[in-house]
Amino acid sequence: MTTTTSGTAKVTLPADNQILITREFNAPARLVWQAYTTPDLIKRWWSGERGTVTSAEVDLRVGGKWRYVMVANGGFEVSFRGEYREITPAERLVNTEIFEGLPEPDEHASLITTTFTEKDGRTFIEMLCEYQDRTDRDAVITSGMEDGMQESLDALEKVAVTLA
Repeated sequence: MTTTTSGTAKVTLPADNQILITREFNAPARLVWQAYTTPDLIKRWWSGERGTVTSAEVDLRVGGKWRYVMVANGGFEVSFRGEYREITPAERLVNTEIFEGLPEPDEHASLITTTFTEKDGRTFIEMLCEYQDRTDRDAVITSGMEDGMQESLDALEKVAVTLA
């Protein structure tokens, strides 16, 4: 059985409008990528322990749209959507991200650049999240994002490991 890690993502703030998330996965990049971009697999990890993913739509092409919806444990719906801007399979994914629960959500779109680097069968992910300004970035930080993100990335690793 392949071991997994838990709660090991690191969050830093490289600029006033940025969050950088880094994490190592005990799986090769092709499997982490597969789990990260396949709708049925996204449903298994995206909500972490905070609810159930009811929809994961992925049109994985430049200009293609994505949308994830979950029913949180409190019974309310949470949804995010975006558009793919750049795709290099198992290496790099650039997309917008919009939280649909905000008033005028499109005005608060962020740009997420995720890189997948494999070394010795392990994958290192860097997710650079760029927001419109410091206010948007700080709203994300104070939302409890980090706890949910840790759970989601832990679950992503578990799913990727099962694909081996």
